Amino acid sequence: MTVEQNVLQQHSQKVSNGDLAEAVAFLTEKNAKVPQQDEATYYQTAQIGNDRYISVGSQADTNVIDLTGDDKDDLQRAIALSLEESNRAFRETGITDEEQAISRVLEASIAETKASLKRTHPEVWSDSPNPHDRKRQDSCPVGLKNVGNTCWFSAVIQSLFNLLEFQRLVLHYSPPARVQDLPRNQKEHRNLPFMQELRNLFSLMVGSRRKYVDPSKAVEILKDAFKSSESQQQDVSEFTHKLLDWLEDAFQMKAEEDREGEKPKNPMVELFYGRFLAVGVLEGKKFENTETFGQYPLQVNGFKDLHECLEAAMVEGEIESLHSAENSAKSGQEHWFTELPPVLTFELSRFEFNQALGRPEKIHNKLEFPPMLYMDRYMDRNRDITRIKREEIRRLKEHLTVLQQRLERYLSYGSGPKRFPLADVLQYAMEFASSKPVCTSPVEAIDTSAPPGGTTAQVPPAPSAVEQGPSAPADVPGAAPQLQQLQQPQTTTPSSRLPVHKPFTQSRVPPDLPMHPAPRHITEEELRVLEGCLHRWRSEVENDTRDLQGSIARIHRTIELMYSDKMMMQVPYRLHAVLVHEGQASAGHYWAYIYDPHHCCWMKYNDISVTKSSWEELVRDSFGGYRNASAYCLMYINDKKPFLIEEEFDKETGQVLNGLDKLPPDLKEYVREDNELFQRELQEWDAAQARKAQQEKLALAAAGPRPISTEPSPVDNTAPQQDPEYMEQPSPPNDSKHLQEDTERAISRAAAEQDEKSPEMLLSAALKVEYTRLLRLAQEDTPPHSDHRLQHVIVYFIQNRAPKKILERTLLTQFADRNLGFDERCKSIMNVARAKLDLIKPDEVNMEEYEMWHQDYRNFRETTVFLMIGLELFQKKSYVEALMYLIYSYQYNKELLAKGPYRGHDEELIAHYRRDCLLKLNEHAAALFETGEEPEVTGGLSVMNELVVPCIPLLLVDELEEKDVVAVEDMRNRWCSYLGQEMEPNLQEKLTDFLPKLLDCSTEIKSFAEPPKLPSYSTLELCERFGNVMASVTLGRTPADGR
Repeated sequence: MTVEQNVLQQHSQKVSNGDLAEAVAFLTEKNAKVPQQDEATYYQTAQIGNDRYISVGSQADTNVIDLTGDDKDDLQRAIALSLEESNRAFRETGITDEEQAISRVLEASIAETKASLKRTHPEVWSDSPNPHDRKRQDSCPVGLKNVGNTCWFSAVIQSLFNLLEFQRLVLHYSPPARVQDLPRNQKEHRNLPFMQELRNLFSLMVGSRRKYVDPSKAVEILKDAFKSSESQQQDVSEFTHKLLDWLEDAFQMKAEEDREGEKPKNPMVELFYGRFLAVGVLEGKKFENTETFGQYPLQVNGFKDLHECLEAAMVEGEIESLHSAENSAKSGQEHWFTELPPVLTFELSRFEFNQALGRPEKIHNKLEFPPMLYMDRYMDRNRDITRIKREEIRRLKEHLTVLQQRLERYLSYGSGPKRFPLADVLQYAMEFASSKPVCTSPVEAIDTSAPPGGTTAQVPPAPSAVEQGPSAPADVPGAAPQLQQLQQPQTTTPSSRLPVHKPFTQSRVPPDLPMHPAPRHITEEELRVLEGCLHRWRSEVENDTRDLQGSIARIHRTIELMYSDKMMMQVPYRLHAVLVHEGQASAGHYWAYIYDPHHCCWMKYNDISVTKSSWEELVRDSFGGYRNASAYCLMYINDKKPFLIEEEFDKETGQVLNGLDKLPPDLKEYVREDNELFQRELQEWDAAQARKAQQEKLALAAAGPRPISTEPSPVDNTAPQQDPEYMEQPSPPNDSKHLQEDTERAISRAAAEQDEKSPEMLLSAALKVEYTRLLRLAQEDTPPHSDHRLQHVIVYFIQNRAPKKILERTLLTQFADRNLGFDERCKSIMNVARAKLDLIKPDEVNMEEYEMWHQDYRNFRETTVFLMIGLELFQKKSYVEALMYLIYSYQYNKELLAKGPYRGHDEELIAHYRRDCLLKLNEHAAALFETGEEPEVTGGLSVMNELVVPCIPLLLVDELEEKDVVAVEDMRNRWCSYLGQEMEPNLQEKLTDFLPKLLDCSTEIKSFAEPPKLPSYSTLELCERFGNVMASVTLGRTPADGR
């Protein structure tokens, strides 16, 4: 924790003691800054009835919003939100209530986003007025309506419903005959009505024609089961425990009635409960106890996968004495499963209590789990062999630690703060020893036997009449003099070569400056001995490193395969459902991934939305370590008990029972009545729309003889202007998914922080939350590989000081996205946002200016794609393909920067790689020309004429860019050095024709290739790829001087 956070915490503690004014005064004295921007504005909550859209707040309130965007300390955020709410109430009513403010602060500091289960349905959760929007498509699974922070209910119920054996047990449950008239006790009075409502709910999920059904009646009964506040968002584990307890009690009553005199069998216990043997030592005394378990809890913190969690949960304390005949005073125990339930449920403990902050916090660590889990190693019958394997693994891990430490000494060699691989250190030493001092004069003879790369390899002569010299890298200054060897016949020795005057090189680097490190004095004998030692040592180090890496890999493989023999793969459990939580400890959202064995795919159940998913999406959302989403509960089923997921068959026909045929008579009638009610609703809607269309037809006929359409058309409330393509897509593919997720998170957070739950107030709060988040991103000082401008257009607008009306409309457009309809709350907010957009008058927002800003952002993204692809190709040494991307990225970026310093990217970096790419191509073309072979010469000159020469004016047009001018001079030097050399007449002719084009000093761009067609990238993919390539080029880049 930083010093600033400590101070914030101290002042926050004063709040709990009643000193609200002092703490808030301190928390609101920070000033938020944006590059070249005054204190940023924020969105104030709109007043219903008089505001058509959200207005931008004053600078005076910026500090409060800056605090609400700080996720580092929830208490400070709660204080700031409380103060803002209180100030707004005071401005509107002139009344303050300090006690209410303190109560609100303390409540927010304990549970961040509590929402009431008693919210009025028409406010947020109102259904679409068009029943066709709520009609089930074919056999698509039925969703569950969120009736007020009940996503936890939906996730658990859907997971259990898709266990077909559990589904059958619930649907065919009948209450005991003795309690049908009057329940005997409170348990029966509570459980039996709940069972009936659960049956009704399951029957609708089987045969309803609705896209989703309302679970309100079952949820109302559940309320009394939780002793905590009704407004608390319930915990999945707590609810599942309570649900299984109720189901167990209900089925127990039925079992006792059906089996008088016999020990009753409870199907819920047989389905969900297992047994384990606790074997241990307590103060030197051994013990064995058999215990029953339902959901098995597992700790997440400190483990990387599910097996590690299980291994830790099965062993507690010191257990050495368990494995020996000698007793000791040590205490500990092992758990061994004696009987596993058909449905094995693991609770992943992803929350821990922070003693310093006094509140629970979520653990976001990554935890992997397999789709198929073998439980053999944890069974009591395999106790002896498992102990042997565990001991072997322990021994292997100890050896592995020793090997990894030894390998680390090779890979991180040195005694200082910076360490390097030892093999590289020896290679660098060998390169330094082999380097030759660079001549101090451009006309002094140079020993061409040593190429500029620092090695001593001899260059073989080319088969042409001219001896070919090595090509100097484009980034090494002073390499052009090495081409003097091209002017000498093959019989001439390096020591007898004469200096040749070379144009464009007399103004090179001052002769007294060393060009690269090299030994000042070293004899041939010393060099020979040193090279021999360094070569031998490097080979030894590389061999040792390879041996260590091989040994480490073999040990890892041995550990992975330790339980892979058939004897330890006899208890397979297949992953059935994953319950996911996104958010923090005190608030968030739940959904479930459930495997459909009949279609062999994963399905995502997110309240009313049921969509096809994939294992990759499940991994991303469930393993953790990515965003704030992670698995909270894992449900595995015994793969050797297919009855758990088998469909029910008709006993007479043998056909699979579907829809209403699966239901008992009473539930079949219940679903039929509901379907008839829904069918009448559809018919009434269609009739109303037909009457409306007829009235419109008559009105148009009375107005004039214009051709009209007889088909009813829905009212289009969308704004006439088309939204930018990156703000809204016709369907929610990956391109717009991230924007939709950001919007949904803002809505969820706003709903948790708002007391007023009307769509208008929620929209205002959500806009405020989203703008605060984007403002914080715009204020961060980030490296080039983490450019927040690519994440959202608002960040780009804020950094470039776009007018506030442009910001407002853009943010409203985000919340008006048609794809924002995964639940009724978002759909209601979307409709309000669209209505506000419609009410914006043309004179309030200049649409030409609005479109200009968005076009600038599209140009920025396009420039980014040009730069990204160009750098990627450059790194792959595809210089021909990379050139056009780098050329156009530089040109477009320059146009952007002309409007402001934050409109584009680092101009110097793009110029560096554009220049370097041209130098690489020049070197390649010159090397082809030096071969003297007709195809290679033609290819080299083609590269120059079609790629390099057309780009030279671009480097010369800005005379202030000295490095570009020097680069052009170097390229011209290379080709002019061939003038005095002996070559075939046809080569001389080609060179004579080419040089005037190269030496043309005009900056007029005469011809140029069309820009390459760009592929489309989603924002997430663009950010990731651009971040990767920028991180690599900025780390590997050194200052360039033109060569």
